[in-house]
Parts: sequence; C-alpha cells; structure tokens
Amino acid sequence: MKLSFQNSFFTLAFVALLIAFMVVAKTILIPIGIALLLAFILYPVHKKFRKWGIGNILAGFLSILLLIIIIGGGITFFSAEIIALSDEISNFGVKLSKLYTDVIIFINENVSLVEDLNKEQLLKDLKSWMKNSAGSLLGGTFSSTANFFTGLITMFIYMFLFLIYQKGLVRAFMKFSPKENKDQFFKMLKGVQQVGQKYLSGMLILIVILGTVNSIGLWIIGIDSPFLFGFLAASLSIIPYIGTTLGATIPVLYAFMSHDQLWVPLAVAILFWVIQLVESNFLSPKVVGNSVNVNAFAAILSLIIGASIWGVAGMVLFLPFAAMLKVICEEYKPLQPLALLIGNTNFQDGESSKKGLFQRLKDKIKSK
Repeated sequence: MKLSFQNSFFTLAFVALLIAFMVVAKTILIPIGIALLLAFILYPVHKKFRKWGIGNILAGFLSILLLIIIIGGGITFFSAEIIALSDEISNFGVKLSKLYTDVIIFINENVSLVEDLNKEQLLKDLKSWMKNSAGSLLGGTFSSTANFFTGLITMFIYMFLFLIYQKGLVRAFMKFSPKENKDQFFKMLKGVQQVGQKYLSGMLILIVILGTVNSIGLWIIGIDSPFLFGFLAASLSIIPYIGTTLGATIPVLYAFMSHDQLWVPLAVAILFWVIQLVESNFLSPKVVGNSVNVNAFAAILSLIIGASIWGVAGMVLFLPFAAMLKVICEEYKPLQPLALLIGNTNFQDGESSKKGLFQRLKDKIKSK
C-alpha cells in the first residue's frame, strides 16, 4: 500500500491549522459548542411549542426562557446555602493559616532549616502576603466574571439562532450532499443530533440522581449544606473519568476543615467511593446508555485534547463531539476505519465485556 506524500502532508497541515484555529478562536467556538448541545436538548421543546401554533421566533424565545427559569430556580434554591457557606469561608482562612504555620514550625523544629523561627511573625507575614494578593485576585476575579457573563449571553444568542434557523441550517447542509445520497446524508445529520441530545439529557438525569443520593448521604453524615455539596459534586460528573473524583474532593476537604473528628471526612470519602462505584458500573450504562458508544482510549484522548485546546470546556464538550464524529465517519467509506477506532463495538471481546462489574459478580455467584 503506497501512501501519497502530498496527501499525507495536506492532511497533517489541515489538522494543524484546524487545531490552531480552535485555540485562537476558542472564545467564539466554546459558546457555539455549548449552545449547539443545549439546542439539541431544547429542540423537542421548541417543536412542541410550534405544534401548539406558536410562531417560530416566539417558540425559540419561550424555549430559552424555560431554560433560564430552570437555571434561575436552581440558583435560587441553593442561594441560602451559598450565603451561609460564605460566612464560614473566613473561618476556614484562619484555620488554614494556623495549620500552615503549625506545619512549618514542626518541620523547622525537626530539620532546623531556620534559626529562631517565630510562629507569630510567620503568621503575620502570611496575613500580609494574603492582604497584598487580595487586590490582584479581586481584579482577576472581576475580569473572569465579566468574560463568563459575556460568553453566557452570546451562548444564549447562539442557542436562540440554532433553534429558529434549524430548518434553514439543515437545508444548507443538505446542499453538500449529492442528490442520490440525500436520504443517507439526512440520516447522518439526524444521528448527530440524536447523539448530542441523548448524551446531554442522559447526563442531566444522571446529575439529578447523583445529586439526590449525594445530598442524602451527606445529610446522614451530618455535613452542613448537604444539597449544595451533593449537587455540586454531581455536576462535575459531566467531566468524563475525573469529574466524579474532583466532585468528591470538595465535600471531603470541607468535612476535614469543619469537623474535628477524623471519621467525618473519612465517611464522606467512603460515601463518594461507593457512589462512584455504583455510578460507573450501573447508573452511567443504564441512564446515559449507548448514546456515546466511544471506547475508553478515544474518550481519554478526547479528554486530553479537549483540555489542551479549550480547558475545562473542552473536557466536557470533546467526548460528545467525538461521538458525533463517529456518526459522521460511519456514513463515509474512506472514514469508516476512523469510526471503528473511535467506537466501542470493535474493541468488545465477546458478550462478557458488555457486562458491568455487578453483573459479572452476579453471574459468578449463580454459577457456584
């Protein structure tokens, strides 16, 4: 098999230019990517409004308004807990400062790095450094907040445009297909839309289930603001593989800082470990299902590439984008090998590989 040097060069050059474009234009592309996925979710709502005789533009506006009401309701629900938690953050700062100075003094007493190290002076220097850093931190926070709200507004605008122009966009994309392949091309577009819709709707259901279970567990243990920490941890599960672990870190650290008993943070860690075990082996396959159908290697690679190009947003978006790319590649013969590399079916070794941990344990018990 001979590979054309010219074709290989142009392919690599195109990939390099595409990545460079995605890095440079990420402030534009990230809101578009998020808006596209959310538009897939809102499409059935928009379609329902249209069936009720509501105009296209008004139906799009009402769909966006419904999403804003749901988000606003969630923020309002957790606002009281957020305000109560903000009062404790200052106390955590004092505890962290004391813990820092105690550790430094302990190390110095055993290693003797600095002579006559004074604890009060060390604490005073730390407070002075924190005070000097507060100004730059506040400026950075203000800038980040302004960028966030700018991106949020543009995202809602893109979402609205995707909803009201969805038929025109489909007709425009259909022009890329030859007449004899119109049905196949439309099927591909429908498949891309369904992958995004099923993935995001499944993740939202999973977040609600995990948030409820997390909150009940934290409430039983005795953690303050259990619903806030429970749903915050569940929301981070949208980041593949590492999101659940990151989400568990926050309540564990809070339990460690707010309780003197060591069993409390240990109980929180065990709670999230058990929930993560159930989520990865039972909930995710059942709730999210085969909407993504991306193998572990492709998923981890998309996670790393997404983080490198778009940061946290890329970690969230690139997995469903990889699943959409697989759907597109499946419809074109030259790209079908790439679809096999991304997909999960080609790497499954028999029927047993489809079974989760609990199912395999159940089968072993039955066989004995």
